Amino acid sequence: MRFILFILLFSVAGIAQTDYPKDYFSPPLEIPMELSGNFGELRPNHFHAGFDFKTLQREGIEVHSVADGYVSRIKISTFGNGKAIYITHPNGFTSVYCHLQKATDAINDYIHKAHYKEQSFEIELFLKPNELIVKKGQTISLSGNTGSSEGPHLHFEFRESKTEKIINPLLFGFDKFIKDTKKPSVSAVYVYPLDGKTAVNQSKRPLLLNLSLQKDGTYLSNKVSANGKIGFGVTAVDYDNVSGNRNGAYKIQTFLNGKPSFGYQFDTYSFDDMRYVNALVDYARYKKTYQRVQKLFMTNPYKLGIIKTDDTNGVVTVLPNLTSIYRIEVSDFFGNLSSISIPISFDASTAVVEKETVLSNYFVKVNKDNNFSKNKVSVFFPAGTFYEDFDMNFEVRDDILYLHDDTVPVHSRFEISMESDKYTDAQKEKVFIADIDARGRQGYNFTSIKENLFFAKVRSLGKYTLAVDTTPPTISMAKSIEGKWVSTQKTIQLSTNDSGSGIKSYNGYLNGKWILFEYDNKTKRITHNFSDGIVAEGANDLKVVVVDNVGNSTIFETRFFRSQK
Repeated sequence: MRFILFILLFSVAGIAQTDYPKDYFSPPLEIPMELSGNFGELRPNHFHAGFDFKTLQREGIEVHSVADGYVSRIKISTFGNGKAIYITHPNGFTSVYCHLQKATDAINDYIHKAHYKEQSFEIELFLKPNELIVKKGQTISLSGNTGSSEGPHLHFEFRESKTEKIINPLLFGFDKFIKDTKKPSVSAVYVYPLDGKTAVNQSKRPLLLNLSLQKDGTYLSNKVSANGKIGFGVTAVDYDNVSGNRNGAYKIQTFLNGKPSFGYQFDTYSFDDMRYVNALVDYARYKKTYQRVQKLFMTNPYKLGIIKTDDTNGVVTVLPNLTSIYRIEVSDFFGNLSSISIPISFDASTAVVEKETVLSNYFVKVNKDNNFSKNKVSVFFPAGTFYEDFDMNFEVRDDILYLHDDTVPVHSRFEISMESDKYTDAQKEKVFIADIDARGRQGYNFTSIKENLFFAKVRSLGKYTLAVDTTPPTISMAKSIEGKWVSTQKTIQLSTNDSGSGIKSYNGYLNGKWILFEYDNKTKRITHNFSDGIVAEGANDLKVVVVDNVGNSTIFETRFFRSQK
């Protein structure tokens, strides 16, 4: 019955593709559509939610609305998507445009007024249908490099307006703008022993399989000999004919003796699915080597909606006197396919290579609450914090919590509490729970205080300690304007930095009035544009206040002169 349901689910998924309008939306750019990232691509802690379109390696390319609609949401952030515009269309879908340099015309005016009304650079606005109406092809913004963008490009998405489910743009006919006749590239296939008793090719550790190209264009791996439960993983990327970028694979499907076993394809998914990328990949290998191996099995089933599997969850049980053929098919949206066949047989030979030793003194069960305490430090993991049970190392030495390491993925936040009576009440306001990275650098975590207890909710394993930050942020200007005329300058720019808890807020004032400073997290610079119209004729007094996450503040003041004539 489960197998029949599996087949039906895949059939429904195929039919669902025809529900999306193919000729309704036009491209958001007038330049050729070249991808630097595709839908579903594996990224740190998330699947890529749309297309990254190249913008000729520069900013300022006109971005157009892909159809009639209205601006339903605007979000300006220093990280993430940076400057983003959402347009809701009458056919039930919303298009999203991110990392923008600036909006244009009426949209820009609306945003500018909101900045000054809220007295904040970071804003999120939800608009009514009649406030900012746009037409298909209308220029809505200029492309940029804002937020967490690593270079100039346009991040573009389609979402279902009611559910906010993200949808592959190729389903809307965008495939006609991209030429792709290349097969996905499979660079590695691994086999995993899935319990302490199983050995694969006399090893209790994951093994890289050798692949040989066959005359028909498929691949054949060396034989897998095992004596228990095993699973497979694959590293695969896809290339199109134009961009040269490594993109994610659209579809992966496995078969055991010709029957579908485990698979997924990137048509649509929800934001709740995003973090399950850490369960899908071999997370420990990724953290150690930066290689993303996509696991084609689940030892502890997780709720990633795109996965379709039989009742084995992709786990292969190798039994005596039976041989099997396991096949992996990796394909792109255009039907280009790479296939790997793996012969499997039973072998009861004793393992030569034992399982890798894990330093641990506790065992964590994923489906129950777990609480650990030592030396006035406590850690509480609610049920469901992790994806799989694991052996965990938990130690407290010299006021540092050693909480295993970051090779085990964390799905949801857990709480760390640390008790200390060595701080005065005044000092407590400057104390926070800091994570410590491999280079010894400390990172800030929002920390609550109750008497001598400090609490923080975090989302990664590793080292933690109590840190004190009494150093205020720094503010500097590359070239002083004190007492000078700056009539030809278009902007004022300052650099800000905080080596302790990090910057929480910044505000600028010109002649006592709040002014907009835009923050660039890549350069840590804030910029005010004189075109805002706040600057006065003649003398102007500038004041900038920067506050860090524990309340230390710095004030920068200067007087300059400017003529508007």
